[in-house]
Amino acid sequence: MFSFRNPVLLLVLAASTTLGLQAQDSSSQPQQPAATAPAGPTPTQQSMSVQARIRARREQRRVAAINDVYTHLYEVYVGGGYMRTLPGPGTISGAGLQHLNEYGWNVGVTRYYSEKFGVTLDGRGFYGHAYLGPNAITSSAITEPRVSQYEAMFGPTYRFLLHPKYSISGRVLGGIAYGNFSSDTGTFGATALGLYPNGASVAFSASVPFEYNVNPNVGIRVAPEYMLTNFGSTIQNNRGVTAGVIVRFGKQ
Repeated sequence: MFSFRNPVLLLVLAASTTLGLQAQDSSSQPQQPAATAPAGPTPTQQSMSVQARIRARREQRRVAAINDVYTHLYEVYVGGGYMRTLPGPGTISGAGLQHLNEYGWNVGVTRYYSEKFGVTLDGRGFYGHAYLGPNAITSSAITEPRVSQYEAMFGPTYRFLLHPKYSISGRVLGGIAYGNFSSDTGTFGATALGLYPNGASVAFSASVPFEYNVNPNVGIRVAPEYMLTNFGSTIQNNRGVTAGVIVRFGKQ
């Protein structure tokens, strides 16, 4: 009689062989890496990004404020000044004169061609009393004659530090000066009293204006200054300061 166990045994062997081959094929396939979600920014990176945006916005506001103040076409200033100067070489007898303090007015206008560079036209007048003291020439009648001098100058101005609330500039001016030293000397004249003769002189000024901005159109200026003149064909090294209110208008 035919036994059915032989075919069953063959089927079992065939199935085992097929499963083994499939397992071998699957093990030989390269393993695909599992998909991972993209990593987001770390808390530190997020904080740095926020700070960078804050700094950028602050810089934009600062630049806008600077443009609002320093892109005006004209700047007019009106004020006063102080200068310490020598009124004359002294008397023939050799008695020298003291330096005197002069006070006066100062006006000017600057035409700007950029936020930093402009050209200034400046005028001023200074007034004081020259101390002569008792002397044999005047018999003590004239001891403190009035003297005055006036300057008209022209030159470049350059802002080397800009801030929305203030600026610092350098300014160099050159022009002419006129000195009146004899208006209060009577019949004696200026030179007899040791003062410089009336007349014109060259004038040279170097100053460092500091401006504080009340608003974009109005500010306050203080400018320490050195001024050179040559009354009486000698050199006067004058030092002083001008100050006043500035008004800006027009747009570049």
